[in-house]
Amino acid sequence: MEERARSCLLRSKDNLEQEIKVSYLMDHMVSDGILTNDEEARVLNKPTRREQAAALLEVLLMKDNRAYISFYNALVRESYGDLANLLHSGLPLLSPVGKRSFADRVSPSVQAILSEGGVPQRPVVFVSRPALLNLIREKLYRLKNTPGWVTVFGMAGSGKSVMAAEAVRDHALIKECFPGGVHWLSVGQCERADLLVRMQSLCFRLEQGQSSDTSQRPPCSVEEAKERLRFLMHRRFPRSLLILDDVWDSFALRSFDIQCRVLLTTRNRSLADSVSGTRFEVPVESGLDEKKALEILALYVSGKPQKLPEEARSIVSECKGSPLVVSLIGALLREFPDCWSYYLRQLQEKQFKLIRKSSSYDYEALDQAMNASLQVLEPKHRDLYRDLSVMQKYIKVPAKVLSVLWGLESEEVEDVLQEFVNKSLLFRDCNQRPYHYYLHDLQRDFLVEQNRDQIAELHKKMIHQYQQFYNKRPPSSGDIDCLYWYRFLPYHMAKAGLSKELYSLMFSLDWVTEKAQIMGSAHLINDYVEYGEILDEENSEVRLQFQEFLSLNGHHLEQRPFPDIVQLALSQPVCSEVYRQALMQAQKRASRGQLCLDLVNKNNQGSLSRLVVHPQQGSVYYCEDCSNTSQENEKFGTLIREFGEEHEEQINHCQFTNTGRRVLLATCSNDKCTNTKLWNPNKPTSQNTMFGHMEPVNHCCFSPNDAYLATSSSDGTLKLFGVSSANEWKSIDVNGFFPESDDEIKAIVKCSTWSADGSRIICAARNTVFVFDVKTSDMLLEMKTSRLSTVQYCHACPNSSLLAVALSHYTVETSKKNTECNGHLSWVHCVQFSPDASLLLSSSSDQTIRLWETDRVHTSSAAALKRDSDVLFSHSDVTIVAPDSRNQLQVRSTRDIEELPSRIRCTCISRSASFVALGTEDGTVQVLRVPSGKTLSKLTGHTRTVHHCQFTDDGETLLTSSEDTTVRVWKWRTGECLVLEGHKEPVRRFHLSNSSSSSHLFSWSFDGTLKVWDLNRGHMLQDLECHKGAVLSCDVSSDGHLFATTSADRTAKVWNSASWEMNFLLKGHKDCVRSCRFSWNNKRLVTGDDNGEIRLWSMLDGALLKICSRDTKDSMDSFHGGWVTDLHFSPDNRVLVSTGGYIKWWSTETGEALQTFYTMGANLKKIHVSPDFTTFVTVDSIGILYVLKKVEGGSL
Repeated sequence: MEERARSCLLRSKDNLEQEIKVSYLMDHMVSDGILTNDEEARVLNKPTRREQAAALLEVLLMKDNRAYISFYNALVRESYGDLANLLHSGLPLLSPVGKRSFADRVSPSVQAILSEGGVPQRPVVFVSRPALLNLIREKLYRLKNTPGWVTVFGMAGSGKSVMAAEAVRDHALIKECFPGGVHWLSVGQCERADLLVRMQSLCFRLEQGQSSDTSQRPPCSVEEAKERLRFLMHRRFPRSLLILDDVWDSFALRSFDIQCRVLLTTRNRSLADSVSGTRFEVPVESGLDEKKALEILALYVSGKPQKLPEEARSIVSECKGSPLVVSLIGALLREFPDCWSYYLRQLQEKQFKLIRKSSSYDYEALDQAMNASLQVLEPKHRDLYRDLSVMQKYIKVPAKVLSVLWGLESEEVEDVLQEFVNKSLLFRDCNQRPYHYYLHDLQRDFLVEQNRDQIAELHKKMIHQYQQFYNKRPPSSGDIDCLYWYRFLPYHMAKAGLSKELYSLMFSLDWVTEKAQIMGSAHLINDYVEYGEILDEENSEVRLQFQEFLSLNGHHLEQRPFPDIVQLALSQPVCSEVYRQALMQAQKRASRGQLCLDLVNKNNQGSLSRLVVHPQQGSVYYCEDCSNTSQENEKFGTLIREFGEEHEEQINHCQFTNTGRRVLLATCSNDKCTNTKLWNPNKPTSQNTMFGHMEPVNHCCFSPNDAYLATSSSDGTLKLFGVSSANEWKSIDVNGFFPESDDEIKAIVKCSTWSADGSRIICAARNTVFVFDVKTSDMLLEMKTSRLSTVQYCHACPNSSLLAVALSHYTVETSKKNTECNGHLSWVHCVQFSPDASLLLSSSSDQTIRLWETDRVHTSSAAALKRDSDVLFSHSDVTIVAPDSRNQLQVRSTRDIEELPSRIRCTCISRSASFVALGTEDGTVQVLRVPSGKTLSKLTGHTRTVHHCQFTDDGETLLTSSEDTTVRVWKWRTGECLVLEGHKEPVRRFHLSNSSSSSHLFSWSFDGTLKVWDLNRGHMLQDLECHKGAVLSCDVSSDGHLFATTSADRTAKVWNSASWEMNFLLKGHKDCVRSCRFSWNNKRLVTGDDNGEIRLWSMLDGALLKICSRDTKDSMDSFHGGWVTDLHFSPDNRVLVSTGGYIKWWSTETGEALQTFYTMGANLKKIHVSPDFTTFVTVDSIGILYVLKKVEGGSL
């Protein structure tokens, strides 16, 4: 909708909302095709007539001119004459005559489209260049029916951006070719992080108009932003034009290669060669002809070209018609129209010459024009302009920042800036509110060169003014004008040589918190790298501590809602400055009653990861599927060769030769026959095709000397081809090493890798890694990983015997697992050693990439704890018992017991901490003495896995449940056993309820039943068919009057222990309800499901009280990082702790999260809580033990 119509509608909004009845009006608008039925329904759903009217007007404001006219006609038809008169003056012109009746072909509707798309306004002094405009428009018409690229290229200051903006000021062009609109983005010379900010800005602009329910967080990476733009341009803005202004490098351009219609301006003619699709070029001459240049000068001095003095032609001749120079001189002549000879003399002192010393521009005489511009300023304003030397190239600065720098009121600053803009000394971005200002990089280069000896002092002034203005409190993160300080304050301190101030700033956890929340972790990490030398002069250890903290937690800092950095920092080593500052803040919080948890055993939690990044949404693979292959110039990022599309199916892998003697590229694909090819980068077609595989080839790799190529295929074979001849040299039937395979389902060979000397070839299939001798094809070694997983990728270290295999390191000679690099939360798709073997890179479906230091890998890490643990809290002591991956039972502060022949599946400890019990996979139960580890009793009877065990309070009786569907009650000293039979499915858990009169045991099973037993007599008291699905958990109230069951049928039920009747059926969960817990006062029940959602219920009437859940799902597609597996109330019932993919604490009064602790692994099984609710113990999926203690100073 054009501006006049929108303004008229907004001015009349109050009258319209007060008077109209929308139902009759919308009938006309629906019949006109303006409103959809869904929009009509949304409006009518509003409760009051006024709200309905307001909703209708909001819908209209999102539509075009036709909606305005339809609404006007509806008012007339329904006898709202007075209201129609209010809108009459804003009626748009849509007739064919009206379209051509506007000056310069720019109708109000076109102007509205361009304004909304951020297209810059026409300069005040503008001279048309018809030939160039027609050429650009002619190329744009070529994009009418197909996506493509139009490149407008030329030297700096030639008017590329102005002509690009002018070309789209055409009603017919927009209507016929780009009905989806025109969207402008200034790219400039920027790093990856700056490019992301620009792409985020474009995404934000394109997403305006969506409902708040569908709004998304900003993209976290360039790749994610690219995919977001692809979706927006194809789904929401089809057939629209994207204008990329001032693009410098191919990486930036490829980030917008989203198969849409693009017009770009650049200085590099070959830039568009780096993208795919149809391409057209439009060259822009570096200078205007004399007639056009004189016309510009005449407009500046309000005269006619024929009446200009002779010096005007000389000026044009001296600058060769440069539009930028002519505009600069013209702005000066506007103020001093009698100084033609003076400005001509300034230009004649130095002719235009090519320079490459300190400026990116081709001509050096412009500095004289710049100096002439400065001479007309008042001395005070000249000093203010000199201060702009501290501005970075392509950075737009809000007036408020300059107000701080100059120490002036904002109104006075705007007046000064207006003078600079009028004299073409400064540029203003009118598309942002408030206005932003920036220097042309030529102007900035001139200022820096002129004030080279004073640059440090000018930066010091910037810092001094900042400190003086924000001496009481730092800039607010909610103030967009203050974002400049968060981004560039370290830069100014470094340039000013203020090392002490830089230390104080960047070694502050408060600064890290504020900047990370606003700009993410990438900018912060870059600051520590960029200013590392300066920071190391003060304390290199502290700099490394902050940098490592951000590197390992960066993926958390991209989450929304933003995590608590103080809590994250409390997991750092005790000796870390990051931890010291976090602990001080946590103690202050605790004194105010806030909750923070300190990781007590952090000294044992050294991370092997050096860096964790979250580059995009979705799984991170080694390479992206594509249908053609491109070779990139490594240094400049320009496209060197694009090969023909000879593969018909997707390409799975590609690799260059290892040596530089003869560069070849190998590709493999899903084609049935021609699935492996060799390419010469100097030729557009393939050099050879390797025949042999009849199924897709998943991976290929050259031998170290490039003599052979190994291919891994879905046909179950590994083949070696001679590179020179392209003939098959050897074939190894890997599928034959799996006797259980049949002819229809073969063992897929996923990948292969060569040993460093090329004598052995290693490949992976299913859960096994094979090592073969290259000459004899004999199998030398077979290494099996977990039977529950498959090997996704393997890579041999180029200069050692290490082999990286998906989640584990192996040493090839010994066939012994050296260690596990644990940290990824889902499938690992790729691993890759660095050339010197010091680093290992891995990527995963958990959306992260991790960098590991191999010299920090230790054999001891192979003994990881299992999650089947038990904990005893006794006063201030904590005793922990848990099995490890070596099938040994570990008791904290005691020695390990001997290794057991069967996997330990459950453990428990007696109240006296004198005995521990364990159940194994083969059904055996053992009781051991603590701390000696001596076996006191070995109990046999269960025929299958023992899932749960528990001592009675006196420690003399042991209860166990098993996969064999039974529960057994043992007098473990004598071996006497009472068998409780009745379940038809495995019994995973049970609950022992003790009272003064009797002991009842509640057992539940996948058969949907719950059974209640009298332990004194061994009789079944009740057999309840509770649920249609498996019963997953049960809890009994502290007074014994109620018990609750949860099930895979997505319901929970509350039962009466006296009548055995159901009191409440609790519905609402959208997935299996896996856990439940009564509050200590028995007034509430909490339930958790596999979707990560937690619900609080009243036990007075069964009503839902609160839902504890984050707003959006996390990277594991859950509201809690996975299933909610355990729940506990605090003694005062005000706080709830839950486990899933991580640990969260909630307020039961508000349902809001109080704190979150992120473990290194995921899938927490349970959490053990001390009686006073101050200590929490758990083990994660990768075997790491966490002992968390509430920071002292406050109450929960």
